[in-house]
Amino acid sequence: MAAEPTVSFADVRAAAARLAGVVHRTPVLTSRTLNSLVGAEVFIKAENFQRIGAFKFRGAYNAAAQLRPDQLAKGIAAYSSGNHAQATALAARELGTSAVILMPQDAPRSKLEATAGYGAEIVTYDRYTEDRTALGHALAEERGLALIPPYDHPHVIAGQGTAALELLEETGPLDALLVPVGGGGLIAGSATAATALHPGIRVIGVEPEAGDDTKRSLENGARVSVPVPRTIADGQALATPGEITFPVNQRLVDSIALVSDDEIVTAMRFAFERLKIVLEPSGATPLAALLAGRVDNPPRRIGLIASGGNIDVDRFTALVSG
Repeated sequence: MAAEPTVSFADVRAAAARLAGVVHRTPVLTSRTLNSLVGAEVFIKAENFQRIGAFKFRGAYNAAAQLRPDQLAKGIAAYSSGNHAQATALAARELGTSAVILMPQDAPRSKLEATAGYGAEIVTYDRYTEDRTALGHALAEERGLALIPPYDHPHVIAGQGTAALELLEETGPLDALLVPVGGGGLIAGSATAATALHPGIRVIGVEPEAGDDTKRSLENGARVSVPVPRTIADGQALATPGEITFPVNQRLVDSIALVSDDEIVTAMRFAFERLKIVLEPSGATPLAALLAGRVDNPPRRIGLIASGGNIDVDRFTALVSG
């Protein structure tokens, strides 16, 4: 039996009120060319225009803002491949405290530099041989810091759900919502909001083929692990779904679509040429699923969350021109 909800629609609503005036209310984009290609009306929530360039600021700030004053004064710790790192660093700065972030040695240079630019101290590790969760908890305990994980936290999940809440407030009822899946925080929050507002909506997660841990876990009925994925979608290069996020997604997510790295690049190129926006690989996976026909029986009105655009110009150019 699935666990009881750890995040409610009321939590998402409360997060939206807490984030008002702090996060950007990002635009919703449409494209006649895209609609024609996929045979549906598509609404893109462009979280690449969010502060720090990705949706992660929503959850990080929502969690940090609810720390007790004594916890906040001691500082915040986090572990992340990049976007949550930047989000936590900025949240700490906004709230007048410090941040120490554990990041993989091979994290994109732009994300390392941006995290440091927000004032955080960075500690690195090897994502292929070391357990970042264990290291992150040890780091926080050693330094007496409040740990804000990238997805496995009710306040983080509720904050991420505000992206879908804003989308649906603008578009009205949708038949389906496509969301990238890494640890599962964005889709858990989004599904909580979307199914509360429109109980008949299909919530579809999108993973890179090399990192299909959530798809396998949903099919298995319990969390399973895969080898650490080697994919251009570094924000989705996780081996196991979250302990808190997975039961939510078991209950609310209808299916998972998989996309190849080549299909992700095609979507990045389409977004640049047709939508005039830059998406990082993880942010382009829902668009990739639509363009590649990975969504079965696409309905009439589809929303998707383009989760971020943090990619440096050299890597972007190398990928889309390769």
